[in-house]
Amino acid sequence: MSRPVILKAVLLGDGGVGKSSLMQRFVNNTFDSNHYHTIGVEFLTKEVVLDNVHYTLQIWDTAGQERFKSLRTPFYRGADCCLLVYAVDDEQSFLNLPMWQKEFFYYADIEEQRTFPFVVVGNKVDLDDPHVDPEQVRSWCAENESMPHFETSAKTARNVDEVFQAVVRRLVESKRLDNLLDRKRTDLANGLTLDSQINVDRSSRCCS
Repeated sequence: MSRPVILKAVLLGDGGVGKSSLMQRFVNNTFDSNHYHTIGVEFLTKEVVLDNVHYTLQIWDTAGQERFKSLRTPFYRGADCCLLVYAVDDEQSFLNLPMWQKEFFYYADIEEQRTFPFVVVGNKVDLDDPHVDPEQVRSWCAENESMPHFETSAKTARNVDEVFQAVVRRLVESKRLDNLLDRKRTDLANGLTLDSQINVDRSSRCCS
C-alpha cells in the first residue's frame, strides 16, 4: 500500500499507572515526573515499521478515574488493539485489569473477543518496591489467550518501544488482520481518517 495502514491503539488502566508517560516516551522520547492525570481522552501518533510494512499508530490515552468514564467510553469503538497497563507498585491496579478488559469489550462492541490483540504492561519497574508478583501476572496472561506481558519504565524507557511493537505484531498475527486491512483500504479510498472524524482537546489536563 502506498500509504501507511492506520491503527488505533487504546491504553487502559487505573489513573496514575503511567499511561500518558508511556505514550509520551514512545512518541516524543520525553518523560515528565510532574505529568498530570488525563481528562477524558487524548491521543498522539507515530509511525511503526514492522517487517517492512509501515503502520501509523494512533495511540489513545484514556482517563483512568471513574468520574471520567462517560468521556472515555465512546472512544473505545474502532480500536484495533489495546494495552492493559498496571503499575508494579500498585497491586490493585493489576487486580483491576479484568474490569478494564470487560469495560473495553462492552463499549468497543468487539464481536470476536478471543482473537482481539491485547498486551499487558507492568509499568514503573524503575521503582525499588514492587508489589505485584510477575508470576501472578504471567499466569493471568496465560489464562487469557496467552497475552504478551512486558515490564516497562516510562522514566528510563525500558521496554517502551518493544511494547508498542508487540501490540502491532499481535494484531498482525491475529485472524483480524484481513478484515482490518479491508476496512482501512476503504477508509483511505474515501479519504477518511480518525483525525477527520473527531475533535479532541489534546492538552486538557487535571491536577487532581
